[in-house]
Amino acid sequence: MLTNNDILKKLRVAHKLRDENIVEILKLVDFEITKGALGDLFRAEDHPKYVDAGDQILRKFLDGLIIHLRGERPPKVKGESKPTTPNKNA
Repeated sequence: MLTNNDILKKLRVAHKLRDENIVEILKLVDFEITKGALGDLFRAEDHPKYVDAGDQILRKFLDGLIIHLRGERPPKVKGESKPTTPNKNA
């Protein structure tokens, strides 16, 4: 089973991200982390300074990665509603 740390490592490699990139991605969602603290997440599990990545950091990283890859979401215009879908039962 993959841990949150494993998922972060795999995403880091897949997107060719450096520590600086990850720090910046997390800043996009107002989550501050130092390079040192980030390094502790990427250590081997048996290392004395290894830290488990909690759900919050993974969630924040994924939210920041979306913004990093797609850009900011455009602001909603007041009075704008969701597109309606036809009622199949009608």
